[in-house]
Amino acid sequence: MDELELRIKRLIVDALKLEDIAPEDIDSEEALFVEGLGLDSIDALELGVALRKAFDIKVDSVSDEVKRHFMNVRSLARFIRSQQMEKGDHAVA
Repeated sequence: MDELELRIKRLIVDALKLEDIAPEDIDSEEALFVEGLGLDSIDALELGVALRKAFDIKVDSVSDEVKRHFMNVRSLARFIRSQQMEKGDHAVA
């Protein structure tokens, strides 16, 4: 399993206090909201805050692009990697 995806899964379980779900039980391609894991808009806000703190990333206000990033664990991992790459590029410049 991808290490970043596992970290995100653990963060989801911990930040949202999902006591009945183990991080390993979350499929990386499973939808996080409505269907799939069944998270709601309050969970989205809490998850966004937890991701900002854990990965030092910037999450803009809700837009279609942000919704795409939050579709599943795999898309969140791609988003976090892209944010970290951008920071690396700025640090070098």
